[in-house]
Amino acid sequence: MSPSPVSFTAADHEFMARALELAARGLHTTTPNPRVGCVIVRDGRIVGEGWHERAGEPHAEVHALRAAGAAARGADVYVTLEPCAHHGRTPPCADALIAGGVRRVVAAMGDPDPRTDGGGLEKLRAAGIEVACGLLEAEARELNIGFVSRLSRGRPWLRAKIAASLDGRTALADGQSQWITGPEARADGQRWRARACAILSGSGTVLADDPQLNVRLGAVEGGAARQPLKVIVDSALQTPPGARLFDSGITLIACAEADPARAAALAARGAEILALPAADGRVDLPALLAELARRGINEVHVEAGRVLTGALIAAGLVDELLIYLAPCLLGDSARGMFALPPLASLAQRQMLAIRDLRSVGSDIRVIARCVAAAAS
Repeated sequence: MSPSPVSFTAADHEFMARALELAARGLHTTTPNPRVGCVIVRDGRIVGEGWHERAGEPHAEVHALRAAGAAARGADVYVTLEPCAHHGRTPPCADALIAGGVRRVVAAMGDPDPRTDGGGLEKLRAAGIEVACGLLEAEARELNIGFVSRLSRGRPWLRAKIAASLDGRTALADGQSQWITGPEARADGQRWRARACAILSGSGTVLADDPQLNVRLGAVEGGAARQPLKVIVDSALQTPPGARLFDSGITLIACAEADPARAAALAARGAEILALPAADGRVDLPALLAELARRGINEVHVEAGRVLTGALIAAGLVDELLIYLAPCLLGDSARGMFALPPLASLAQRQMLAIRDLRSVGSDIRVIARCVAAAAS
């Protein structure tokens, strides 16, 4: 939705910035819903605020209205996402704002959910409430980048995490990789895991490292409130039933062909087996992401080997790279970051847009987006 042709004041910016701060409190808990914050202001003073905490619980506007009470009547509302106009697990927030008697509603961005998509703002206008949209929209979209991706593109936002030496090597030739980066970088990686709806890896990583693929308690302030779905790409169902990843959480294994005996052994450990064969006998990766979107997965955090990560990049499915570079060299015999097909010319190279560059402990963290994803 295009921003309304209005001028926003410094106070408008201040109150919307506060709403975004509140929305960020739901960074690890709201999936599959968006992260939303709301501030209610009367006579230049905040009289109520709230944020959406968990799916199925009241939305940000409802929390803010309850906090404001009678002071909401005639007040201005700043909300980071267009108030919903549809009945889900909770009633429409647009109706709650109308009933609260608010004077003005400023939304950071429109809701890409087709059940609302402008309908919330239109309902408010029809009730005589002044409406504006587009204040700090870029910041609001960034906070809900996975939600926007799922609703607008039909697939989650895919973030691939890599830990490597300064010369771009992720493991020795024999597979040794623990630990290339320092404890601060590993803790930071846990925080990125915690905000994801799913952690995706491959059977090769499971066989080599036997990872738990979970969020360690204490990775985020107050402890991890939930565990992301574990998704394993395993064409031939080679994942051993005794793998540690089955000890906690929920696991989905995508295969090319579901061998009955192997599938039964994995199902006995609680895994869901999903056959998604591609023409080349491997897992259909675009179909897998479409299925994850159908299940309400907004953000996928990839921690896989060079083959699967390279396949995801080659298929145009990686949106963002989260790379930790350690101050060491491993040499040409060590394993690289990505197994990508050879290029005939430099014009075929994957271009990246650097979004962030900083030190994390003794390591360097680089956040880069594939140019197509950055443009979208």
